[in-house]
Amino acid sequence: RGSTRRSDAYRTARPETHADTSNTMAQNAQQQAMMDKKLYDMAKSMEDALDDELHRMNNMDQDDLENIRRKRLESMKGDQDKRKKFLAMGHGELRDLQDEKEFFSEMKGENMMVVHFYRNNWPCKVMDMHLDLLSKKHLETKFAKIDAEKSPFLTERLKIWMLPTLALVSKEKIMDYVVGFDDVGGSDDFPTEHLRLVLASKNMIDYHGDDAETDARRSTYEKTTEVVDKKNLRKGGGNLVLGSDDEDSDFD
Repeated sequence: RGSTRRSDAYRTARPETHADTSNTMAQNAQQQAMMDKKLYDMAKSMEDALDDELHRMNNMDQDDLENIRRKRLESMKGDQDKRKKFLAMGHGELRDLQDEKEFFSEMKGENMMVVHFYRNNWPCKVMDMHLDLLSKKHLETKFAKIDAEKSPFLTERLKIWMLPTLALVSKEKIMDYVVGFDDVGGSDDFPTEHLRLVLASKNMIDYHGDDAETDARRSTYEKTTEVVDKKNLRKGGGNLVLGSDDEDSDFD
């Protein structure tokens, strides 16, 4: 029995024969082939999935580009139509109004209009220079000027007490004023950008400080720009009070 156990033990541990080696190699080759096929199938599946995703993304990109192109063309056409409309309404320049009658005519139908009450002096010429520049940048707003000394009714009705003064008009109503140079730094050597930001803050132009230089200096402008209280604008009386007789129009 012991011999049998030794023989069994020996059988378990005996060296492989040539036939055993051949069988093992065949089994290993078969297993490797199966493994290779699985890897190939997996790689093929991943490649197909990637191709499908790339195809979908390519189609999506094309659709997106087409939509972007279409929307851009529509926007450009809309902008061009607006430009033509604004130019036909007298926007794009600083208009010199000859009299009060022309003032009333020019303001009709305007959502945003800036009117410079001026006289023939240096501070008013400085203001004209900046307004002329802004009129070409902001076609959405009408810019005009009128000689205060030749417009006694308007200057009295609107209580214009300092020149230059900008009257900010929307839908035949005076919404606010820019009196003198206080809002733009207190001197006549201010940059146009100061006035641009003041008018934007008063909703008279569409501007949000798009360029980097403006963004960097916006906080400085806001700190140094003092917004004049409406009750102090009409020296000698006549506050602009909503709900009063002035609510529908300042020129009744």
